[in-house]
Amino acid sequence: MDKLKNVLSGQDGNDDLNVLQAANEASTLGWGTRVKGFVACFVSGVLCSVLGTCLLWLPRTGLTLFAVFYSVGNIASLLSTMFLMGPLKQLKRMCDKTRALATGIMITCLVLTFCAAFWWKIKGLALLFCILQFLAFTWHSYQKRLLRSYKK
Repeated sequence: MDKLKNVLSGQDGNDDLNVLQAANEASTLGWGTRVKGFVACFVSGVLCSVLGTCLLWLPRTGLTLFAVFYSVGNIASLLSTMFLMGPLKQLKRMCDKTRALATGIMITCLVLTFCAAFWWKIKGLALLFCILQFLAFTWHSYQKRLLRSYKK
């Protein structure tokens, strides 16, 4: 009832922040559970990437399967780090000034890989987007370290 009164009186300005804080507090995990989640996501990501590489050599559908499994592996690897530092902190780091461009390119290439594999059905383009995913993911991972080394 108090929420309804606040909404009707126009005092519900920072409700989005409260929802994010409530979601963050509700999703707190113990350290052991975080490590298990990290290992499970990371191992499944690596297995998907390796499986995709093995499927690359299949005739006709190999390149499409490679693109899909490689992209799913990258998504799982990204999700694995969310277990260690939490989803909000991970999103803040991904959108940090030094990593925003790399994150944008990485997510765009992930989406374009699926589009090239399923919608446009251009296998060479899917492979190109997978290569760009790898480069953007590597750039994203080493962005802070590279900047620190240039500042010294």
